[in-house]
Amino acid sequence: MKKELSKNQIFALHGITAAGSIALVTTFTYPLDTIKVLTQVGSSAGKELNANQIVTRVFAVSGNAGMFSGFGWLAFGRIFGLGARFGVYEILTAFCKDGRENNYVTASEAFLVGMAAGATETFISSPFELIKLRMQAASASFVPNSNFSLEEGARKPLIARLLNGCYPDKKSLNQYVGLLSTLTTKNTNISGALLEYPWAMTGSGLPPSVCNVRRPSNIISLEGWSTLWRGLRSGIVRDSVFGGVFFSSWQFLHQAMLDWKAVGMNPPPRLNDEVGPLSPLAVSLAAGFSGSVAAAASHGFDTARSRSQCTVVPKYVSMERKLLQWKRPGNKFERFTGIHPSDRNVLSRGLGLRMARSGIASFMIVGSYLFVVDHLTSSLT
Repeated sequence: MKKELSKNQIFALHGITAAGSIALVTTFTYPLDTIKVLTQVGSSAGKELNANQIVTRVFAVSGNAGMFSGFGWLAFGRIFGLGARFGVYEILTAFCKDGRENNYVTASEAFLVGMAAGATETFISSPFELIKLRMQAASASFVPNSNFSLEEGARKPLIARLLNGCYPDKKSLNQYVGLLSTLTTKNTNISGALLEYPWAMTGSGLPPSVCNVRRPSNIISLEGWSTLWRGLRSGIVRDSVFGGVFFSSWQFLHQAMLDWKAVGMNPPPRLNDEVGPLSPLAVSLAAGFSGSVAAAASHGFDTARSRSQCTVVPKYVSMERKLLQWKRPGNKFERFTGIHPSDRNVLSRGLGLRMARSGIASFMIVGSYLFVVDHLTSSLT
């Protein structure tokens, strides 16, 4: 009974420690993520925003709290997503090591298993990431007060039913009415009729701003449940490439450090277990370097996903695309990976920021996890 209790305590200890490490690191690196996201979605082919411009704008619009807008969503998504990534990796590598005398996984096996683990993470963390990204975009955007009082007897506009507190822009709507007033029509209330047409739901013929569609209820009501997994193609490719490169490079560095430590040992170790454990600092540095390399390899797909999630596509547009059998633009590679042709020249935006964030996060997660587990395990025993 005591032995079983000890196993349960150790399992709970690992879970709590991992969740705490992820939450701590997310807090520390979140401003870098905010700047990275705003660089990706706010830059165009001919103009790239720098960090100073982004920070100044966020402070002007949302204050200091704007740098942490959407933090809770990312924290929850990371806890579940990284848990799934490392959990799937451990389960699949256990099959690879089954029956081997040496507890060893090759770099190629780690790459394939890491790709599967990364793809699993995408499905879990995608809804949290979309809401987080839209709240970050809203933190740097001025939202004009477009509310106006409707005439008595006018029908409630469609946009007001879909998004609470959001009404069409009166100036743009009046322009529509002015253009159509010269036409003969049986409907004398042109303004009220226009409000019921989806293509004029904002008064400008455009979908609502991402600033008005950032809460889960608004996203689901206007765009549908499937929107929570928007950019799934680029997300799967991004996380698969990241997971494969991260775990394979980490495994390669881990084996290289074991071989280096085994040099000079007498007698020479026959198995990796005979070499002994590596320094937690060395393992953490290897994880940080692997995270930076993996971020660089997958950054283009991360930019494509961020720009896709920051685009509002109402239900009626998605329905029209299905009915018209809309074909994705771009070449075969772009259609397969979810990259829009207009984003070709901005795929590298925010590369340095993402490499720094991933490297620091990987180093801190592994380092804090090993440090806490070693100390708590020794105190329990």
